[in-house]
Amino acid sequence: MNKFFGYLLTPLHYLYFGLILVVFHPIQWLCLKLGGYQPHKKSVDILNWFLTSSYYLLGNSVRFVNNQRLPDNRSIIFVANHQSMYDIPPLIYHLRKHHAKFISKIELASGIPSISFNLKHGGAANIDRSDPKQSLGEILKLAKNMKDKNWSTVIFPEGTRSKTGVMKPFAVGGIATILKKVPNALVVPIAINNSWKMVQYGPFPLRAFTAMSWEVLEPINPEGHTAEELVKAAEEAIRSKVALPNAI
Repeated sequence: MNKFFGYLLTPLHYLYFGLILVVFHPIQWLCLKLGGYQPHKKSVDILNWFLTSSYYLLGNSVRFVNNQRLPDNRSIIFVANHQSMYDIPPLIYHLRKHHAKFISKIELASGIPSISFNLKHGGAANIDRSDPKQSLGEILKLAKNMKDKNWSTVIFPEGTRSKTGVMKPFAVGGIATILKKVPNALVVPIAINNSWKMVQYGPFPLRAFTAMSWEVLEPINPEGHTAEELVKAAEEAIRSKVALPNAI
């Protein structure tokens, strides 16, 4: 049934999703050129509200739970499991007050309306995975902005998306690099459930009538802990909240 309705509703989703990207591309450009960072960021926040709303055209639901009292004046490293590209818009919108930036593949920074523009001009670290020196430079630039501007970042330590919802082991590298430059950054795990199901059948059809959730978990203070210990603690916290595919 989810697949059947997916065939009917996926074209509507893609039409709406694509229209949003096309409309917001010039809006972002104008906001950046006429007002600078803050108006541009506001346009990106609104863009991601609309992108998230596109999930509802498939009958899917988005539940973002944040019962944590997170500081506004401190950089945060949000650590999340990664299930699909649809993880990202709700994260950008609901974490908007923390100025959360992403570490992204450099390929995404060109050719995609709105998304590429934001990655180029919004403060993301756009890394070339074949060039370790360039990647390190981008992450260090992001870390400097976090330290100087109280920005935050969202990191997917699995390194790639899980197509089945089963979590891969977390890598330490990017988080350790940022912590060296921003040692007081708070580490905050986020557990994502069921967004992999939206692309369970591939890009077409998208799965309909799927309940997806994002849950912000208890912060981990970095003081007195190594990067390895922090990443392990975040991974364990997320694993305890992510449902196994055969249990969903």
